Amino acid sequence: MAIQRILVADDEESIRWVLSKALKKQGFSVDLAEDGSQAKNMAIKNHYDLAVLDIKMPGIHGLDLLKEFRSNHPDTLVIIMTAEATMEHAVSAMKHGAYDYLTKPFDLTALDAIILKAEKATAVTEQMDQLKEELQDQYSHGRSIIGNSPPMQEVYKTLGRVAGSDVTVLVTGESGTGKELIARAIHINSPRLGKPFIAINCAAIPHELLESELFGHERGAFTGATERKAGKFEQADGGTLFLDEIGDMPLELQAKLLRVLQEKEITRTGGNQTLRVDVRIVAATNQDLTELVKGKQFREDLYYRLNVVPIRLPALRERQDDIPALVSFFLQRAKQDLGIEQMECTAETLKLLKNYPWPGNVRELENVLKRAALLSPNHILTPADFPGLSDGGKVRSQDESLESLVARKLENSLSQMNLLEMNNLYEMVLHQVERPLINIVLNKARGNQVRTAEILGINRNTLRKKITTLDIKVKRGNEV
Repeated sequence: MAIQRILVADDEESIRWVLSKALKKQGFSVDLAEDGSQAKNMAIKNHYDLAVLDIKMPGIHGLDLLKEFRSNHPDTLVIIMTAEATMEHAVSAMKHGAYDYLTKPFDLTALDAIILKAEKATAVTEQMDQLKEELQDQYSHGRSIIGNSPPMQEVYKTLGRVAGSDVTVLVTGESGTGKELIARAIHINSPRLGKPFIAINCAAIPHELLESELFGHERGAFTGATERKAGKFEQADGGTLFLDEIGDMPLELQAKLLRVLQEKEITRTGGNQTLRVDVRIVAATNQDLTELVKGKQFREDLYYRLNVVPIRLPALRERQDDIPALVSFFLQRAKQDLGIEQMECTAETLKLLKNYPWPGNVRELENVLKRAALLSPNHILTPADFPGLSDGGKVRSQDESLESLVARKLENSLSQMNLLEMNNLYEMVLHQVERPLINIVLNKARGNQVRTAEILGINRNTLRKKITTLDIKVKRGNEV
């Protein structure tokens, strides 16, 4: 809504007359006050979009009146006028929330320019308020987050309690349960709405690049760093940073993250300047962090720092009553995304979908429905449209090959990286594969390096070199 009603407060009658005439000529409704006390009383009785106040007035000083507006009428923009162009007055006016400051005598065109700028600012603010309402409505319970089952109601209750604060939240749950949706809902319903929401998957980015992604880097920090880059913490300043799959973060980086959470400062890789950051952290994992802590794979102090408020998302098999609503939602989305006619499921199909255990949870349900909707020749989906499912919730043999699994994971990881900035991708990918492979075989061989080398089909000296290069921890007493 544009500026319509303006209050002018000045003890000089000539100033009031000139401003009133000029502003009314532009179509504004103008009320006049000859001192601060009168202006205060008029503001109590009426709403003003803009107030033009002189600093020195009888009754109530202009700066005190400004404070009154900021406290009791925060939607009113205030322009301060003064005949004394001192730094003290200017600083005080802006410090206490004045929209702008005019020094007498001033040209009316200067006032016109300020009002025009104020109208634009008001329009932007109203657009932001509307956007906030739309986003809050979009992410309200039962819309983008589908489900009204008792387990989900508990999630909603916790979400409602923590969203308005800056407390750190740890979202746990199996893969595909919607952890990022919950993180976004927390952000949307928090005072940080309108500020950035930045998400990073700690498991999808090679360990060698994760520090740079989080904290940024300076030019020349490493090979390929041709320019300074802001990290996710800088990008999320003022907003929310979602750390997905936090359990996959390497230990040395966990220590740096802990310091950031404690000090609220970061240092870019290759730099020495500390930067203050104001970021709310929402972390998520599908792993049992307490077990990782016991195994010395996750820092206990970081775990307690992140786990201030835990939110556990139930698996889809724990909330089967939500499946019909989810089916309806995803079929409607498929209609919009794929440009197909609206699909429906028979009662027998819904029974089949409810009985299936859904190891991939909501994400798997969405993908299965999308595929069925795309391939089915009819707009009524029957059990025949879901050949991968069977009655009783048993999965038919659809084992994914190791090569296919690696290819899918690799494609997902590389899609989040800027390949044009890299020049050692082959080596990094090999390290990412070799490290867990050697660790798994070492564990199976009970730490026996001779047997491990035999299983891998490599020379023992080669294995020792890789253990050193890849920084693989070998338990003492097993270096044989």
